[in-house]
Amino acid sequence: MRALIELIEIRIKEKFSNQEGSHDYFHIDRVRKTALLLQQTEGGNAELIELAALLHDYSDHKYNGGDFQLGQKEVYELLISLGASNQIAQEVANIVAVVSFKGALVADLSTSLEGRIVRDADRLDAIGAIGIARAFSYGGSRGRALYDPSIPPTMHQSKEAYAQDKGHTVNHFYEKLLLLKDRMETITAKKLAAQRHDFMLAFLETFKKEWEAEMPDTF
Repeated sequence: MRALIELIEIRIKEKFSNQEGSHDYFHIDRVRKTALLLQQTEGGNAELIELAALLHDYSDHKYNGGDFQLGQKEVYELLISLGASNQIAQEVANIVAVVSFKGALVADLSTSLEGRIVRDADRLDAIGAIGIARAFSYGGSRGRALYDPSIPPTMHQSKEAYAQDKGHTVNHFYEKLLLLKDRMETITAKKLAAQRHDFMLAFLETFKKEWEAEMPDTF
């Protein structure tokens, strides 16, 4: 399995070498490290977790034309082509299929312990200081406004509506990032998420005061 993981790592580095900062190789590597950190306290198959973490964005709907199923298919085919067993390829592909957030009012699909760990790790990277940086990096790559107070957040009821939304970046905090703390599933991720959640709240409070040119409280 270790040889397979090393092959996948090489493929991922090549594929994501020119990706914009919100979903580049460094994001994938952070998710891998966080997932393995969670595994130390939560359990699960560490090698399966590492493979799924490395491949969780292999064909993300945000970059493949909006196809939510393509990632699962391509991951399965890649693993088989590299000599993985059908069982391993299917297990990893099944995890990849359920990692992505698909809308505020869209329930997460049930998955294995390994799937919950990878999903939590990916969501931890979407919040806190790194999450803030990634949100504005992605918004900038799509030409989105930082903020427009006249446009309120939308609680999307389907993955299609969520994927098609082109709102400003601050709305993304209310439509996704601030919801993630309560959607963590492992005990360790819940603890880590609480701190990162509070950091985002503080950031948004300061951001809006500066936007309105308000006098700071500590002046």
